[in-house]
Amino acid sequence: MSTGAKETETVGTPAGEARITWHRAATPARAVVAVSHGAGGGIEARDLRALAAALPARGYPVALVEQPWRVAGKKMAPAPKTLDAAWTALWPALEKPGLPVVAGGRSAGARVACRTARELGAGAVLALSFPLHPPGRPEKSRVEELTGAGVPTLVVQGGRDPFGRPDEFPPGTELAEVPHGDHGFAVPKKAGVDEAATMAVLTDAVLAWLDGLFG
Repeated sequence: MSTGAKETETVGTPAGEARITWHRAATPARAVVAVSHGAGGGIEARDLRALAAALPARGYPVALVEQPWRVAGKKMAPAPKTLDAAWTALWPALEKPGLPVVAGGRSAGARVACRTARELGAGAVLALSFPLHPPGRPEKSRVEELTGAGVPTLVVQGGRDPFGRPDEFPPGTELAEVPHGDHGFAVPKKAGVDEAATMAVLTDAVLAWLDGLFG
């Protein structure tokens, strides 16, 4: 199959059917990067699309994972325990290529990846727009989920993310900042940077990190 070509598979989980869209990589592939969406959107998010477009040519197949609630057309994400159970159930499908698997996601998907990484034997965690706390509620910190991942973890965070700005993360966090980005990595027009340049910052940071781990 040619680089970047897509295949879709459906995987049964205790929460219903999940869907994985594979963007295959050039050979030799080095690691699968599996990323799921947040609670407010799907795999059409700009950062997930950018990763699927950029990583396969560098040897990293990308698996875009849709949780069962999205596949079923529901608008509200279920409880964290249900999200974790579905992610755990589909993990064997992500391991089928026989490569290390980087567990990733954006926002709520990043939390799932962090909570389950150690148990599932993930090679690393890619946390996009990690929701460190609810907007305006820094005392409601979720930092223990992040620090408890137990594997190498990269946080990619927008410079003006209301769920946690880069400078709010604890010392020692491996973090790449997307300047001017909000929680969805949208950048205001006054910043003078277009979406393509913003996504290049994100994908370049992720690729450099992956190459450091698996290169």
